[in-house]
Amino acid sequence: MDLGLKDKVYVVTGATRGLGFATARELAADGARVLVSGRSKESVDAAVAELNALGGAGAAHGLAADNADPQTAERLVAQAREHFGRLDGVLISVGGPKAGPVATAPEEDWRDAFESVFLGALRIARAAAAALGEGGVIGFVLSGSVRQPIPGLGISNGLRPGLAMAAKSLADELGPRGIRVVGLLPGRIDTDRLRELDALGGDPEAARARANAVIPLGRYGAPAEFGKVAAFALSPAASYLTGVMIPVDGGALRTL
Repeated sequence: MDLGLKDKVYVVTGATRGLGFATARELAADGARVLVSGRSKESVDAAVAELNALGGAGAAHGLAADNADPQTAERLVAQAREHFGRLDGVLISVGGPKAGPVATAPEEDWRDAFESVFLGALRIARAAAAALGEGGVIGFVLSGSVRQPIPGLGISNGLRPGLAMAAKSLADELGPRGIRVVGLLPGRIDTDRLRELDALGGDPEAARARANAVIPLGRYGAPAEFGKVAAFALSPAASYLTGVMIPVDGGALRTL
């Protein structure tokens, strides 16, 4: 199936590794052009080089930026339009908040996470909404914690559901303009971030075995498996898909 991605232009944040990079790879491989962002210039340059090798010269451009910076949203949109001449969509991917229970997580950690995970993501979505035309799309990389709490990730459990509801509301607001809004709920995808979380208890192999035991497919997902779903959701092939939260978790969520 042709996803209709050729020459479309997307901004993907947090795209130097993990789920953001996996999505940028799938977009570039299908002919899209991608503006990728990350916090360090070195990691952004490395991601751009790999994406250009995959999608051809000029497939990717980079911008070092922190989602928590209030200026980042406008910079990303302006850079995409200036460099590629258009903007068709954004995928807002941010690093996960610090692990820890609700009862003891310091207020500073809550504030930092709110700035990057919630408010930073919302700024980017709003800036994109102002720039996109009919057929545009805004995607949020969220978490299974939108639908059920994840033990030990109190801050994520607190913030992700609110951002999901903001995305749902935004889908209602932007639908009349022909702009779609979707959320992706990754489960246990085998990224650096997940390996770090597995190691917190001191026995990452045991943590992985316990997790696999409750995943119906019996294994962690590969980043590319997430990236393919995200690329489809962002593509014109998903033109009647909006206001939805799409689990990519091997069946781990026990909710509908």
